[in-house]
Amino acid sequence: MTFNYKSISNADGRLIFIAGPCVIENYEMTLGIAKKLKGIGTRLGVDVIFKASYDKANRTSKDSFRGIGVKEGLEVLRSISKETDMRTITDVHTPSEVELVSDSVDFLQVPAFLSRQTDLLTEASNSSNAVIVKKGQFLSGYDAEFIVGKCEKALSENRLLLCERGTTFGYNNLVVDMRNLSIMRRYAPVIYDATHSVQMPSALNGVSGGAREFIPALLRAAVAVGVDGIFMETHPDPPNAFSDSATVFDLDKVEELWASIIKLNNLISTIE
Repeated sequence: MTFNYKSISNADGRLIFIAGPCVIENYEMTLGIAKKLKGIGTRLGVDVIFKASYDKANRTSKDSFRGIGVKEGLEVLRSISKETDMRTITDVHTPSEVELVSDSVDFLQVPAFLSRQTDLLTEASNSSNAVIVKKGQFLSGYDAEFIVGKCEKALSENRLLLCERGTTFGYNNLVVDMRNLSIMRRYAPVIYDATHSVQMPSALNGVSGGAREFIPALLRAAVAVGVDGIFMETHPDPPNAFSDSATVFDLDKVEELWASIIKLNNLISTIE
C-alpha cells in the first residue's frame, strides 16, 4: 500500500520521516530544531515532516509542562512552515480541535490514548488533512482494523497513516511486538515510533522514564521487518527537555542514525 500526500510518497520504497520535539517549549528552540532537521533531510535526500505539540494533554502529573497553548503553538507551527517550507504535524485531542487546528498544519495526529475515540477519529478523517493515528498501547495490531474503519474517508483518499508505538508490558513498561508492523500494514501504511516505543510510562514518580539506548536497535529491527516511515522525537538537550526527557533522541545524532536506516531500507528493498 502506498501513501501520497502533497508530493510525499513512499511508492518508490523511500521512507517517510517524521521528527521534532515532543512539545513546543519556545519559538526559538523549535525553529532551530526544524532548521536542523530540514538540513539533515536535504543532505540525505529525504523529506522530513516536522512534528511538535502545542499541548500535551496526557502528561502523567498535573504539575508537568503541557505546552504553550493552542493559539501561540499554532502561530509557531505556521511560522516554521513558512520559514523552512516543511510540512507540519501536531496532536488533536477533541473533535472541536480538528477544525481549530486543521488550517494551520498539514497532518493531524491522534494520540495513542485516544485511538478508540470514534468522534475524534471521524472528525479528523473528514478534514482535508492527512491523518496519523497512533495505535493505543492497549491494542493489538489486529485492532487497528477498527481504527481504520472509523477513518474510511481518509483511507479512501490515501491520507491515512497508522503508527506503532509499543504495547503495554505489565506496569511502567512497553514492548515492541514486531508482528504488529506487518499486521497493521494490511489496513494502512505504517509509521514506527522509535522514541515512544522505549518509554517507561509513569516510572519515575509521576514522570515517564525510558531506555533511550535501545532506539537504534529497535528502529533497525522495524525497518528490516518493513515500515512506510519512522517517527522520532528529538531535542538538542535531551536530559533537559520539558517532556519525554528520557526518550527524546539527541538532535546531533539524528543524521548518522538516519543515514544507516536509509542504507538498511535500500538493502531490504532489493531482497523483497
